[in-house]
Amino acid sequence: MGQLVGPDPDCGPLLSDVYYKVKHLESLLEELGLKQYYREKLSLSRILEINKKSITDEPAKCKADLPWYFLKKLMMLNVTCINVKCTSDPSKGSMVNPLDIITALFLCSDGFLQQEMALKMSMCQFSVPLLLPNCDTGQCTLMLWAMRDIVKKYRPQSLSQSKGFIEERIVLSELPMVSFVRLGECSLSKSETLNKILSNDQQYHDTFVHHNMECGDSPRRISNGLTEITWYLPCGNTNIDIFSQPVAVANLHGDIASFEIQYSFLCQTSAAVFVFFDHLDSESEFVINLFKSQNHKAPIFLVGNGESKHFSLEALRKLATKLNLNKNNIIITAKQKDDADFVKYLRKTVRNVVEKSEKKMKMEKMVNVAHELGILVDEDAPECQTAKKNAEAITAEIQDIHTYKEDQLPRHSQIWTILTLLEKEEFRLQNVGSKNVEDYKRDIQKQKEVLRQKQNSYEISTAMTNFITGISSPGTERFYFLKWMQMNLNNVPHIKLSELREKYKEKCKNSEIKENCKSCINKLISSISLGTEHFFREMGQIYEASLSLPETDPVRQQFQHLPKLCAELLLDGFPLELVDGNASNIPLRWVSDVLSQLSDLVSPNRKILVVTVLGVQSTGKSTLLNTMFGVQFAVSSGRCTRGAFMLLIKINEDMKNVLNCDFLLIIDTEGLKSQELAQLENSYEHDNELATLVVGLSDVTIVNIAVENSTEMKDILQIVVHAFLRMKEVGKKPKFQFVHQNVSDVSAHEKNLRDRKLLLDQLNEATQAAAKLEKKEENKSFTDVMEYSPDTGNWYIPGLWNGNPPMAPVNAGYSEAVFELKKNIIQLLRNCESSANNIMEFKEWVRSLWNAVKHENFIFSFKNSLIADEYMLLQIQLGEWVCEFEKEMCTWLINAETKILHFGTIAANSETRSAFLISLKSEASTVLSTQGAKILENLTQYFEPTEGHLSLVEGYKEEFLNLAKILCFKMEIVVMYTLEKIPAEIVQGMAVIDKIKNYHRKEIENAVCALIDECRKKNVQMTDAELDKEFEKMWRETLQKLSFSGQNASSVTYCVSYCLGQNLEHKGSLACELLREKSLQDCGKESFKYTPVGWFNRFKHGTKKVFTGHDHIMAAQHLADSIINACTDFVNEQVKRENNYNDTYIQEMLHMIDEKLKNNQHIRTNTEFEVSLKQHICGFAARKFQKMHEDFLEENVVNRCLIKKREKFNDDFKDVFHEQDQCQKKAEEFTNLCLKPAVEDFVHRSLGLNVIDEMRKLEQFSTRMFFQYSILLDLLSKEDFQSYLSYISSYEKYVKTWILEQIKEHFSNESTVFEFEDQHLQSCVKSIISAINKAKTRESDDLKAFVEDICKELGDKLVISQDALGAFMILNNADKEQFADWLTTSVNDMPETLRNEFKESTFEKKLQHLHVNPQNELFNKLIGCGKQCPFCKAPCDAGGKGHTEHFASLHRPHGLDRYMQGHTQKPVLDTCSSLVISDKRFRSSDTNNEWHPYKKYKDIYKDWNIQPDVSLEASDYWKYVMTKYNSDFAKEYEAEPVNIPVPWYTINKDKAEKSLKESFYIY
Repeated sequence: MGQLVGPDPDCGPLLSDVYYKVKHLESLLEELGLKQYYREKLSLSRILEINKKSITDEPAKCKADLPWYFLKKLMMLNVTCINVKCTSDPSKGSMVNPLDIITALFLCSDGFLQQEMALKMSMCQFSVPLLLPNCDTGQCTLMLWAMRDIVKKYRPQSLSQSKGFIEERIVLSELPMVSFVRLGECSLSKSETLNKILSNDQQYHDTFVHHNMECGDSPRRISNGLTEITWYLPCGNTNIDIFSQPVAVANLHGDIASFEIQYSFLCQTSAAVFVFFDHLDSESEFVINLFKSQNHKAPIFLVGNGESKHFSLEALRKLATKLNLNKNNIIITAKQKDDADFVKYLRKTVRNVVEKSEKKMKMEKMVNVAHELGILVDEDAPECQTAKKNAEAITAEIQDIHTYKEDQLPRHSQIWTILTLLEKEEFRLQNVGSKNVEDYKRDIQKQKEVLRQKQNSYEISTAMTNFITGISSPGTERFYFLKWMQMNLNNVPHIKLSELREKYKEKCKNSEIKENCKSCINKLISSISLGTEHFFREMGQIYEASLSLPETDPVRQQFQHLPKLCAELLLDGFPLELVDGNASNIPLRWVSDVLSQLSDLVSPNRKILVVTVLGVQSTGKSTLLNTMFGVQFAVSSGRCTRGAFMLLIKINEDMKNVLNCDFLLIIDTEGLKSQELAQLENSYEHDNELATLVVGLSDVTIVNIAVENSTEMKDILQIVVHAFLRMKEVGKKPKFQFVHQNVSDVSAHEKNLRDRKLLLDQLNEATQAAAKLEKKEENKSFTDVMEYSPDTGNWYIPGLWNGNPPMAPVNAGYSEAVFELKKNIIQLLRNCESSANNIMEFKEWVRSLWNAVKHENFIFSFKNSLIADEYMLLQIQLGEWVCEFEKEMCTWLINAETKILHFGTIAANSETRSAFLISLKSEASTVLSTQGAKILENLTQYFEPTEGHLSLVEGYKEEFLNLAKILCFKMEIVVMYTLEKIPAEIVQGMAVIDKIKNYHRKEIENAVCALIDECRKKNVQMTDAELDKEFEKMWRETLQKLSFSGQNASSVTYCVSYCLGQNLEHKGSLACELLREKSLQDCGKESFKYTPVGWFNRFKHGTKKVFTGHDHIMAAQHLADSIINACTDFVNEQVKRENNYNDTYIQEMLHMIDEKLKNNQHIRTNTEFEVSLKQHICGFAARKFQKMHEDFLEENVVNRCLIKKREKFNDDFKDVFHEQDQCQKKAEEFTNLCLKPAVEDFVHRSLGLNVIDEMRKLEQFSTRMFFQYSILLDLLSKEDFQSYLSYISSYEKYVKTWILEQIKEHFSNESTVFEFEDQHLQSCVKSIISAINKAKTRESDDLKAFVEDICKELGDKLVISQDALGAFMILNNADKEQFADWLTTSVNDMPETLRNEFKESTFEKKLQHLHVNPQNELFNKLIGCGKQCPFCKAPCDAGGKGHTEHFASLHRPHGLDRYMQGHTQKPVLDTCSSLVISDKRFRSSDTNNEWHPYKKYKDIYKDWNIQPDVSLEASDYWKYVMTKYNSDFAKEYEAEPVNIPVPWYTINKDKAEKSLKESFYIY
């Protein structure tokens, strides 16, 4: 408002009066905190924002709080909103008249907030502004737009017998209006008198503000001139109705002498005007002209206060004569008359006027009068008029609604309904019969394509063109347009509905046709329903149909902006249809793209929380939400909500941190058990789908129960509990509240204790029924599904109306109870275990829930990327912890192995072998316990935060804890086994040989020393040649004296045969007989071929192959090949280590075979197969181990070892004889022969762990699912049939080879490997130098003791060869101090030599020296449990072995696993993900060859979860492979090429990759 200056002193009193009125307005708006909104109007969305004040009971403390307090109460339909006052300052000066607050708010609000305030005030039975004064301009405004949304329902006396009623928009109702005004001062309260007139004897209500109300006596500062209007509407009961016909009542505040324009308006639009006065000046020309004006067409009734001291009966008579008024037009209050009698007389007068008057006027028609008088009309705003014109261009054409919808909105009716049915059939395959599943799905897709083509063939209708143009309008024009559309469309069916209701009643009188009647009439009611939602449905179908066109098609491009238009409307607070109520379907692509656009419009990652209401039809669910949040869900009669609508409410800044969200999404749903659907067979299914969806989307669900213990409660509870159970099973935990409406007794909560107990019993019963349907019968009671307390989970709300409608105001108890419920819901939202979803996450919930709902079996069909992402994150995190754990344990094992290899040497402590092992095992248990506890603690802490979506995987917590425990247990077994194995394998194998070597070295040393003494005694200087001759003679004689019996080679075959016999002992006599039939020496020489023995077995195999379509002999052969490959790798790994043979090798290998047979029990094998397979493997293993054993003995023959050392003995002999300094030479010798090999060995032992650790950092090796995805993606890129064949038929072999390729590729530049090698090298050098320095500090001068001290220091890290060390110590006379110095120099020079060697060695060669096999280790870590799908053999994708349920992300056509169509011998195209939702059957050995429905596969394979193909494109990967290599597979499988469905040919490489990503949730 601009700065106001004082009036010119010369101005007349009128201008001065205007100035002070303007000052009143400015000062009052400033006091009320509304000054800023006078120019920039308050919007409805601003008022509906959830802030701290909107959820607290805090009273208004100052004047600036009063408007907000009033609005908060009004938006929640609280009739106490009118009683506004400041609590902090109760003085008279702090009071503000309620009319001033109302006037100020209307002046400061935009048209939509004005409309909402008028609607809410009308519902509370308060009068609403008809003419709004503005002190700033001195003009008033006809508030026609503000009243446009008020719809009234009433029953005049003429319809009382038929029980019919009239429902119409009040501005369109042709009613008589009676106006009440005041002339001069009047001690009789006009407004209070009006309230008494309009209130019946049973209940008084303050419709108009009067001076006896709270703050009503405060001076009016800006509301003089305000003209209010209300309506009296009869209910058809003569005992209750005050007026038998509807009537409008207007009330002008202020003296008509000051407000002639308002008075003139009322006189021209009213059936009568009642003028209240204390004194009339009969001589005043002004007064006479006021009443005699030609424009004043309404009869005048003078109402005087005879008790007033200013009253003059004589003056009244004179004036009456001049005005030609008869006595009936004059009403005087007399002292002797009771106030009630006066009210009755006045009421009677009004009744007579209403009944006799022919002057009835629609409020719309009052616009002309307003224009004539210079009164502004709120609807004259240009944007409002343009929007009205655009809306009428659409709605004016409507004659027959059904025909109009078919002509103008053709895409969303029948076509969309058929598409819905096809979509569900595509998911459920209920009618597939004996058809091929893929062919049947192809037929469905064809039908859908045809329907989409039909949709695209329609031209965009005129109505839709205008509608899209209208919602594309700029600024507020589009809001006006939508409102005009809503109002115009709502006006259309009211007459039709009334006719149909009458028809319904007539037909239903005949009980024989009652049921058919209901169905037909309900369909008719549905067919004449037409709202803006139908236009948005059409828009959605236009958009979805256009997406079936090529991306470059101009038609498709034309409609790409439509989702953004709807997103903008949603952001502005308009409800958007989520579930199409007619088709019972969600146009997923349309809704998804709208939500995506909404996400783009707001800042990134804006969070939303969701509140939903569920309940029986027509029980006030929409009204409950409207009251609670002040929103505008449709509630008019005959317009029950169909489907589900969502509406967005902004969260104010002061509540965002409290609720951890930015928006609250409210979802209003269609009533369950609706009459329209009751006649349909699938009505329960429809209700179940809707309930499942909205409960799944909700953070808080309100379950609305209209009447305590209603007969429909049981059905409703069944549906709702079913939805809660489904959510529990998929990891969603919504909060909920049971709301019992129409319970008004203040003691309802206590009185209904028994009923709450009954409710819990019914909930338990419903839980058991739902659990049985979902096959989750472990849920016995409702508390097994949800956290529920009968005392805190139930809310009792009184009835909505305080009295008999239509004149009943909203019950204050209702709004107060709803407010308390709102506060509780906000508290529940604050306490939500998981944080809110952002809009894109909400979109994913909509998609995944609805796709699962479309399947018959929701729980086993549910796939959600948010859950999958959280599951994958958890897998990755656990994988990191497990890697760290395994790394720690492997490092500990390397050190333990070093200690074990040093046992009995100078580097070891002096303790018995048994005590040594006990000590190591104790240390291992401690380390295992510490590291295992760390993993479990990390997991527990991981689940503690409430951020993110952890609650979604809460159900997997126990599974992952068990997995962690199993991993720890397995690691313990490995560690303990290794500790036992190393001594048995290495220490025991070398002990005897080392003992013999040491003995012979001592003998040689003694002989050499004796020769030195002998030569020195000659006292002759001997040449080297002479010394060589003497040494040769001594060497020959000494070797002849020594005994070299050595060790004889054992029969490994005999040992292996014994171990094999032990392994098969429990298999019975048949196994023993088979073992005796064939010698192990003859086994394993040729390729293993499994064939049935005997003609009968061959015949039986052929018969099974025809009937089951599966060659189980071929499957057994593939299993055998896989096991043979694994065992071959194991044997080669052992041979590579060049150790002596030990029986533990065979025992470990046989255990591995048993495990693989156990994991593949679905493949039918017998004892004959197992024995022959084990004989084959043990045969070739025995031969390889025999050679390894002999090579070991050959390498360690004592005389050969001594001969190798001959030159060293000779050199040392000559050095000692000549008394040469050996320090430098011996230091280099110790470095090169003892330390350098030990360092190389340490690097080789450590490098394997580094390779594994480095590979696990790569994304493709992070989790089982990433691993599997990467392999399949690599296969796709190779485009090589043989690779696919190898993957399918020899999975383990192929994958290990693939891992090795990945390792080689990652370390191709070898710089990373060199870094690891250098790290270990530097670590070793540092340890050696430290050991030398520590040994120097010892007091002993003995070189031997010095070296032993060094070896002891390095004993935990380096394995120093005892043979080399023993040879080094012989004939060593070096000085300790000098030796230590030279040794330090030599050790410092060693790294450079080793670095050069490392650089010269290729990575492939390095892999051969590693002590662990990286590809095998990575395979074992990522292979998971090793289980395969019982149908298509796709590997299980659940990580580790601790899971209770197996699943595969991507199933493949059965033909790839050699399943053939029995009658054609063509590969089967069906996939598991399609079959499990079809009515097809299977049979196998697991079903004893009995037919069994795929739908009930869980009965046979309880630990498998085969999820349906939710996207219907997820299996495109294997369809592409099958199509591309159809002939190749047929040739390989000796079958005929299969008939590929036509749609499969459209799947290209990009689509295959896309489906792969979707299946494994790679984004």
